[in-house]
Amino acid sequence: MQLIGVDVGGTFTDLVFTDTDRDITLIHKVPTTPDDPSVGAIEGLRELCARHDLDPASIDYVFHGTTIATNAVLEYDGARTGMIANRGYRDILHIGRHQRPENYSIMQDIPWQNRPLVRRRDRIAVRERLAPPRGEVLEPLDEDAVREAARAFKARGIEAICVCFLFSYIDPRHEERAREIVLEEYPEAFVTASAAVAPQFREFERFTTAAMNAFIGPKVRNYVRNFAGGLSKANCRADLHIMGSNGGIATAATIAERPVLTLLSGPAAGVLGGQWAAAADAGERMITFDVGGTSADIGIAVDGRVSEATARDTWIGGYPVLVPMLDIATIGAGGGSIAHVDRGGAYRVGPQSAGSRPGPAAYGLGGDRPTVTDANLVLGRLDPANFLGGEMTLDVDAARRVIRRVAEQVRLDEPEAAEGVVTILNSNMANAIRMQTVQKGLDPRGFSLVALGGAGPLHAAEVAAMLDIPRVVVPPHPGITSAAGLLTTDLKYDAVKTAFQTSNSVDAAKLNADFAWLADTLTAQFSADGFGRDRIGLIRAGDLRYVGQGYELRVAFPDGPIDEAALAGVWQAFERQHRTEYGHVFADSPIEIVNIRLTGTAIMPKIGPPPPIETGELDAARLRTGSCTFRVGGGLAAFDTPYYRRDAIPAGRPIEGPAVVVQRDTTTVVPPGWTAAAESNRNLILSHGA
Repeated sequence: MQLIGVDVGGTFTDLVFTDTDRDITLIHKVPTTPDDPSVGAIEGLRELCARHDLDPASIDYVFHGTTIATNAVLEYDGARTGMIANRGYRDILHIGRHQRPENYSIMQDIPWQNRPLVRRRDRIAVRERLAPPRGEVLEPLDEDAVREAARAFKARGIEAICVCFLFSYIDPRHEERAREIVLEEYPEAFVTASAAVAPQFREFERFTTAAMNAFIGPKVRNYVRNFAGGLSKANCRADLHIMGSNGGIATAATIAERPVLTLLSGPAAGVLGGQWAAAADAGERMITFDVGGTSADIGIAVDGRVSEATARDTWIGGYPVLVPMLDIATIGAGGGSIAHVDRGGAYRVGPQSAGSRPGPAAYGLGGDRPTVTDANLVLGRLDPANFLGGEMTLDVDAARRVIRRVAEQVRLDEPEAAEGVVTILNSNMANAIRMQTVQKGLDPRGFSLVALGGAGPLHAAEVAAMLDIPRVVVPPHPGITSAAGLLTTDLKYDAVKTAFQTSNSVDAAKLNADFAWLADTLTAQFSADGFGRDRIGLIRAGDLRYVGQGYELRVAFPDGPIDEAALAGVWQAFERQHRTEYGHVFADSPIEIVNIRLTGTAIMPKIGPPPPIETGELDAARLRTGSCTFRVGGGLAAFDTPYYRRDAIPAGRPIEGPAVVVQRDTTTVVPPGWTAAAESNRNLILSHGA
């Protein structure tokens, strides 16, 4: 079985090829093409095949991680969107929940008001109303009004339309009928029904999720079509699957209909890739630290499971999103992050990035602003002749020129200004890790830091030192771990249904019927993708809270019939989790089942482990010695520092810091006081001293 993982980042597009029958793994890296990332991805696939004499027609699967949806939201660059809602409720998207993102700020940004996904004049209200809890029809759908709205949207040139009715999570038939009418009148439009993307209560979040799906829909659908067309032109007839925010892959057809599922596509792949690569050496607790050219993504894995975000944490660009997501924190910090002095005179790094074009000044492509890459080059932590495996030579003079310019602004000498850039970036990333650990009751000192991305290994040891993390794991190919992570997961879909049952009056028969309905829904979806019921694994869960609480905790539900014994175990599991999360329980308060969930997976082919390396002499891996600058104690010091080739480092030969380890897809820095050693599985382990 031949597989290719393609991950598009802000600066580079990474590709991993594996042949599971011959146990061969190959990597490739090309600059991202911002105007249409599919162009660079397809060109990278062609180059990879040509370089290694591979036949594109023999590739069975292409797994893809994309930031198209994320960038459309962050850059507010989606389609002009229309909305059909209940009379009297078209302003839900604006009003929200009267919750201010910053309680005490009078100068704050409220994205859903300042950058509405649907402008008010493009929201049209129609007659329709169901009554909870069973969905009786209080007011039939006004089909003529829906038809008129569709015609009006078409006349205005609106590209995407979302249909959002108050209680469609109970019965979606009115939304589905409205969608049919819109497509009859305007078949070219991208049309979304809120219950199709988020069939659960909380109308503001559900409406926003549907609006976002419509807002990004045309762009993602066109991108998927372009990517699939590019594969065809490259004579690659492989099945295309795309990574979702839930840590599983989905078919291209599914993503074209529900692009909101891909908002954390690339970061999710990075977390999974890091977990896969470092499992043997990082233990049961790991922090994945994925730093690329534009952003840094941080994920947490405990007991072999990646944390999932709760409903209160699933936000993208300031908008709430009700779709399953891995719990990943993203900040604007990477190799391309620009150093600058703000209006108050403070020295800042990021979140603005130089991207891939023009990129850092060191790339020699016209960049004229100081970046983290330029700072690392000035400090000697990058080898100008061994960047991208020697395919790109870095311009040291250009890097010094832009660092010198910012050094004059902050009144520091060149090395101090460059080291300041690195320290500020490291501090920003360490703070982001604290938010994912300390603020959630986790002690980072008990974790291993897994360094990923093109820039993660450059900074990992110093970030770990800031957090007192004793161990850093650098996988064999950290710069393409997101692409490799695409080849470690399975086809995965989620289904959810709002239940609203309390522990003192549970209707077990209805719970069983609802779980059976969810199972039928997922089975039909997998069947459309060619997977029979015997090839699907189903996992149950529920969102539970004490009656009166505002948010829920995710709790596993057992397989088999839901009876009194099964429910007793669920209540106990909830109380254990509540105690862990909040430090207490309310023993006499009834517990409410808000939503029930079912996650289905179908096994896909996967990448195999890397071949082991042998012991040998370290001198064979040594390239040269150069000057590297590090902060030691209270000042800077330049060290004669050896540079090593990663692929030639033997197992079991410790490297004392300072040292620099170069490879095609990244550079690993071993600061003074740290030691690096390669394991037989090709992971590089960095630890304090010893």
